[in-house]
Amino acid sequence: MSEQSSSGSESWRSLLAKYQQSHLARSVWQIVNSFGPYFILLFLMYLSLDYSYWITLALAVPAAGFQVRTFIIFHDCTHGSFFKSQRANNVLGIFSGLFTLTPYFEWRHNHSIHHATGSDLDYRGTGDVWMLTVKEYLTLPWHKRIAYRTYRNPFAMFFIGPLVMFFISHRIPSTHSGPREKRSVHFTTMAIALITAALSYAIGFGTLVSIMLPTIWIAGIFGVWLFYVQHQFDETYWTDHKHWDFFSSALKGSSFYKLPKILQFFSGNIGFHHIHHLNPRIPNYTLNKVQKEVPMFQEVKPVTFFSSLRFLFLHLWNEEEQKLIGFHALRRMRRSA
Repeated sequence: MSEQSSSGSESWRSLLAKYQQSHLARSVWQIVNSFGPYFILLFLMYLSLDYSYWITLALAVPAAGFQVRTFIIFHDCTHGSFFKSQRANNVLGIFSGLFTLTPYFEWRHNHSIHHATGSDLDYRGTGDVWMLTVKEYLTLPWHKRIAYRTYRNPFAMFFIGPLVMFFISHRIPSTHSGPREKRSVHFTTMAIALITAALSYAIGFGTLVSIMLPTIWIAGIFGVWLFYVQHQFDETYWTDHKHWDFFSSALKGSSFYKLPKILQFFSGNIGFHHIHHLNPRIPNYTLNKVQKEVPMFQEVKPVTFFSSLRFLFLHLWNEEEQKLIGFHALRRMRRSA
């Protein structure tokens, strides 16, 4: 992708602007085909407990897929792209946040920082994956290196991380949060506690946990993996603030994750992340159309599911080579130095 054809003019802004209008019928239909199957599957999981817990766990997989899909609706609401009315976005966002255990205004605030500072080495730390450069890592004391390696370990990040994020991190306001964001965290936590208490009274706490924990866990693993692949790939883009460019950050620092159709459905087209970062006001259900119709996106190299698996072993930003590398590559570098 040449800079001349993109950041050299503002033509891409007007080109994408025509796609950013939401469509009420499509938005309503997405609510129906996301929340509807999700609640039906949870009810079937409850009924299945009388037969076999293996059936319950099997049903948790598609239920988790629909929970991810409801999170995409939540995500669109934070960008004001799901409805034309901001109030409607806020109401649906708060509601969907209860079922994804995520405080709406707090997450919206942090996510807006992520969009504004993505790929900027000087403004890392809010709404993104913890990532160090090679030089930064080598200057750390041994205990902080262990902490970083533990964080970047696939088991910790994708299996323990989602539980920590949804049950602990989302219950604590960020230090830079404003009053509304803090209220959002506390309101969401209290509402979840009340819903949990009511459902525990109706069906039993153990029953509730046996249904919701695997669903939330599987959804969290899938969701964290999606977010990881969107920015943590070998040919991604990172630079210091002085040389940072919005267009490059969006198009080069965000992946085009070309998923199988069924996973594209459950992930709400979020694999078209390069388009989303260029214009987050485009509804998720329009991203596929944009990819097909806008010529400049045909030049973006897609990441497939199988090729993305190697990203598990990328841990550090090598400023000299301008790419992410793994700890194994760092060891080779140090031996050859």
